[in-house]
Amino acid sequence: MHLDLGEPGQDRPRADDDRYASAAQRLSTWRHLGVLAPLRNSYFAYEMRYVSGDTVGRVRGLLCAMTLEPWGGTVLPHEDVMPEPVADRLRLLRATRAQLSPVYGTIAGPCPSLNAALDLASGEPPLFEVHDREGVTHSLWSLALDPTVEEELAPTSLLIADGHHRYTTALAYREERHASDGPGPWDRILTLLVDAGTQHVPVLPYHRLQLRGAPPTGGQPTPSLTSLLDHLDDTTLRYGTAVPGDDGPIYRLHDLPGQDPPTVRALHRALLDRTAPGDALRFTHEADEADEAVRSGEVVAAYFLPPTSPERILSAIAHGGRLPRKSTFFWPKPLSGMTLMPVD
Repeated sequence: MHLDLGEPGQDRPRADDDRYASAAQRLSTWRHLGVLAPLRNSYFAYEMRYVSGDTVGRVRGLLCAMTLEPWGGTVLPHEDVMPEPVADRLRLLRATRAQLSPVYGTIAGPCPSLNAALDLASGEPPLFEVHDREGVTHSLWSLALDPTVEEELAPTSLLIADGHHRYTTALAYREERHASDGPGPWDRILTLLVDAGTQHVPVLPYHRLQLRGAPPTGGQPTPSLTSLLDHLDDTTLRYGTAVPGDDGPIYRLHDLPGQDPPTVRALHRALLDRTAPGDALRFTHEADEADEAVRSGEVVAAYFLPPTSPERILSAIAHGGRLPRKSTFFWPKPLSGMTLMPVD
């Protein structure tokens, strides 16, 4: 919070224009005092265990310093970025000279040698284990990685699941440092690499909140938000809408025939890019939050989208372009603060 968001401490109020310098000073102090301790390992195993309904799940991967390369080679983006967050993150990176949280990427897999290494590491007590407020347990182990694993991973395409703005920022910072200093630690980015070929990687939706314009019409009425959410389907491109009514939200289910998943891209192409362009949309991954915005009359409509999968995202970008911004919510995410990577 203090570094990434520039939150002031009780003993250190700050003005908005010096929050980057304050974050850099705080990080330097923590390193000097030993609050943050250096670990010299090249690789770590990282695991997130979670409970969702009746499901107990696990997502695990390799935490590493990945060599940066331009978009579109073996590092694949799937969402557009916005210039304001990139500018903000670049100022923070210049000041702190540290990557404060990892980007999260998936490979299609399977990669048996990587999974064997993760199995071996996780058989020991973790270096650190943290339970977050969403009920996810995050565990970190030191990992000895055989060179054959590196060789297997080197040509593999990596889909950026979370961290498009951070990756774009790291590319810009690398170019700045190359101009003044040449190659260095800024040529790499802190990355959690997850093999989606050997485990289920949840890809939850960002629901759309329409702030103005004409509300959606048509669709099949459904009695409640619970019923609506139960019938969403990314395979058949079925999404839901809610609009204000006299006695509460009116819920409807809609289909998008003749297009390919994921549903979020099909919905934008068929409707939202025309009826709610630019800043006419807000986003939330909480269905209850979207529902409440409709109930309060704060929005014209809410669009509820189904979960998708890394495979469908890869297929979509392979056939042309990126998904709309805020299309996917990969969950759980690696926890900010577990590891930081200096690039000074």
